[in-house]
Amino acid sequence: MIGIDEINILVIDDGSRDFSVRLAKECGAEVHSFPKNRGLGWVFVTGVGIALAKKADVLVTIDGDGQFNAKDIPKLIKPIIAKEADFVTCSRFIDKDLTPNMSVIKFWGNLFMSKFVSMLIKRKFYDVSCGFRAYSREALLNINLFGKFTYTQEAFLDLAYKGLRIKEIPLKVRAKRQFGRSKISDNLFAYGYKTLKIIFRTLRDYKPLKFFGSLGVIIFFIGLVFDFFLLYHYIIAHSLSPYKSFGFIGGFLNAIGLIILVLALVADMLERIRLNQEKILYLQKKREYEVD
Repeated sequence: MIGIDEINILVIDDGSRDFSVRLAKECGAEVHSFPKNRGLGWVFVTGVGIALAKKADVLVTIDGDGQFNAKDIPKLIKPIIAKEADFVTCSRFIDKDLTPNMSVIKFWGNLFMSKFVSMLIKRKFYDVSCGFRAYSREALLNINLFGKFTYTQEAFLDLAYKGLRIKEIPLKVRAKRQFGRSKISDNLFAYGYKTLKIIFRTLRDYKPLKFFGSLGVIIFFIGLVFDFFLLYHYIIAHSLSPYKSFGFIGGFLNAIGLIILVLALVADMLERIRLNQEKILYLQKKREYEVD
């Protein structure tokens, strides 16, 4: 492979109970096993740590279900080798001719996630859930994830907010997995809920003023609706009855809204501390995993 001197195949076994580990070892892969299922996000973070320890220049992640073609790896890493991108992901939807035939729910779920993440990042992406990806060493040093269930959308947000270069490459993907059964997307509603929870937590950490500020403003203005209705009724009827309770509701919502707005300002100050901690972590990783 042009630009690559050495290839290490790493398999991370997330508590499997079949013969996957034996097969992987027989094929010459280095296997790291968890005694019980820890979650895809945990597996990815473990893989990143191992790749950095091995001083890898590029990390490619690929699912073991046979949906992706390993022969496409050169296409995936080409922008990284050419210094054109820090993070490259396979896109199943950027080219309609390559879009796999999947269920309507799965298709629209992927579309929603892509549009939602694109809105948060303020840049158009077509596929933020695909697991076939390549990361440069710079991306590996910068990435800092917390979601245990999955990592795909959180990685987009984390690297985009840090200003790293992201590129999508249209590749053909098999519609159905050839091996095994998905523990991640078997229940699409549970998958959507857990994924959105990770996304909102990431947004909370990276954009606290917007996250809490928007919530505080909405609650405060809902309170104002009750306040103005009561004021209008008093001007017309010269009495607060029978809507006195609206005044208490409006005042309560105004107070809650203001408290959340103050919390937003405090969280914004803490965000500066978090950014400094991220810089320190990056420099510490760079020093620890320095390439000779």
